[in-house]
Amino acid sequence: MEASGIRGIIPAMVTPFNEDESINETELRAHARRMVAAGAHGVFAGGTNGEFYAMTDQERTRVLEIVIDEVGEAVPVYAGTGGVTTSQAISLSKGAQAAGASAISVITPYFAAASQQELIRHFTAVADAVTLPVICYNIPARTGNVIAPATLEKLAEVPNIVGVKDSSGNFDNLLQYLACVAGRDFAVLCGSDSLILWALLAGAAGSITGVANVYPETMVGIYEAWRSGDIAHAKQLQDSIRAFRSVFRHGNPNTVVKLATNLLGRPVGLCRAPFNSLSETGLEELRSVLAEGAVNGMK
Repeated sequence: MEASGIRGIIPAMVTPFNEDESINETELRAHARRMVAAGAHGVFAGGTNGEFYAMTDQERTRVLEIVIDEVGEAVPVYAGTGGVTTSQAISLSKGAQAAGASAISVITPYFAAASQQELIRHFTAVADAVTLPVICYNIPARTGNVIAPATLEKLAEVPNIVGVKDSSGNFDNLLQYLACVAGRDFAVLCGSDSLILWALLAGAAGSITGVANVYPETMVGIYEAWRSGDIAHAKQLQDSIRAFRSVFRHGNPNTVVKLATNLLGRPVGLCRAPFNSLSETGLEELRSVLAEGAVNGMK
């Protein structure tokens, strides 16, 4: 898979769980089908919205295997294979390759601080261990480690490191990423759902998006409207998710996304404890926002 093939709206799928917190395979398959039916340009298993941080390595690989089996060759399947250590990331990446993933996304190590040189060695070692395309994942608010633009420029020289997902929420950082890989076959993906249209206009290849679990057709519509040149409609769709994203202030965004998906009749279950509840105020606002979205035709 070349970098030029990494594009569009790629839902960062939630991992459905049963009441006992075991993986709900039936609903996982159904959810993957929903994303494909909505026109998604790929699906992402085992990412932040998939609660990789709350799962064993074996569970992460199993979720990926199920999604690949269900989706087949309908769309590319991206796998989250990052870990705290380089050895863990390599092991997960090899598992993803064996399972048949189209590409892997490797988050920066987390909890412990890493220097930029350590990050270069980390991502390079993972890339060298597999033949899959590698997408580096920058989400400093969650990991405490940031991929500096100068570091990304060096990583882009590694043959199978072909992209980056930027979830920093810092638009200038995304612009610097675009500048430092200009002229290369390298995909810069937006990981902040509120910035998708602006990122596309600046030259991004697409977005790996959590909100697509709730509104897959709306999110796909942003990209398709932009691609067709209907920027006004793309902006309308982009603006339409603002109210939903505002609910994130009440708790963990992954929790809000999963609760919303449940409330819309897709039984993906709760996040694993303790990240599985929202205040009554938050729930009331979420229900109101979803009701308003339904009236406005959001899907």
